[in-house]
Amino acid sequence: MTKFTDLALRAVMRLAVIAQDESVTTREVAESMDVPYAHMAKVVTRLQHLGVVEARRGRGGGLVLTELGRRSSVGWLTRTLEGEEEVVACEGDPPCPLRTACRLRGALREAQEAFYRVLDPLTVAELVASPTGPLLLSLTPRPST
Repeated sequence: MTKFTDLALRAVMRLAVIAQDESVTTREVAESMDVPYAHMAKVVTRLQHLGVVEARRGRGGGLVLTELGRRSSVGWLTRTLEGEEEVVACEGDPPCPLRTACRLRGALREAQEAFYRVLDPLTVAELVASPTGPLLLSLTPRPST
């Protein structure tokens, strides 16, 4: 899984535990996850395009998880963020010389699909059930050194 997808899943989990009448900023999410603001801003933009996160402007604005985000399958979200890439880049530059008769590629594709199948029935709301939800609420930025 890419770092981008990892950050996106963590951001969605963080947003899933805040009260529905509250919001947090991208900066607050980034700081609570101890990741650079610029990275989190890119993640939030992608999540907005997917309809999973809504950004509200103005006083009391910030990020909120949409209903789609709350009930999304973790498998769907991961698959969507990862794209159609295979575990290995057999067609890369240069392409693998074994790609036309390689059994590893098929096995890795099967393993990847098994990974998604395990995540498919799990929703974002289920991800943040106790003990995860309370832990997410307790996250605070690390002190600067």
